[in-house]
Amino acid sequence: MDIGTKAPHFSLTNIDGNTYELQDFFDAPVLVVVFTCNHCPYAQAYDDRLKALAADYKGKVQVVMINSNDSKHYPEDSFEAMQKAHEAKEFAFPYLHDHTQEVAKAYNAECTPHTFVFDKERELVYEGAIDDNWKEEELVVEEHVREAVDAALKGAKPEKEKVAPLGCSIKWKR
Repeated sequence: MDIGTKAPHFSLTNIDGNTYELQDFFDAPVLVVVFTCNHCPYAQAYDDRLKALAADYKGKVQVVMINSNDSKHYPEDSFEAMQKAHEAKEFAFPYLHDHTQEVAKAYNAECTPHTFVFDKERELVYEGAIDDNWKEEELVVEEHVREAVDAALKGAKPEKEKVAPLGCSIKWKR
């Protein structure tokens, strides 16, 4: 997705059974959309970091996780498994199910996790990796998403607008 692109619309079911649309998140100055899943070790490594991001920027940033994986061939990514993971990890933000995979296609999501940061106009300001060390959080030097969020909150452009995402491929339906 090109920097400056408007956030593609979505209407997806949250783990609580409620449907959320893109406009439901217009109150927050910055929107962070993360394509993720339950089974990928890369995605799992970022769960606590995403929780910390949401807590640190509460009232300023809305984090939304979206699972687009094919749950027929990857049952650990089923809606029921998403509900269990959300409850166990105590996420304070929506975890949406993209069972048709249309939203992942609209965002050109490649892997889990793949992150998109949108400013108050819901224009893309950053796409890619969350930070520079998925495996060892204590060795992170560059916090790409936090840097993009900080810039967006100031009405500025982040130093890096794109960093290749690293993770498990999205499990597309056959």
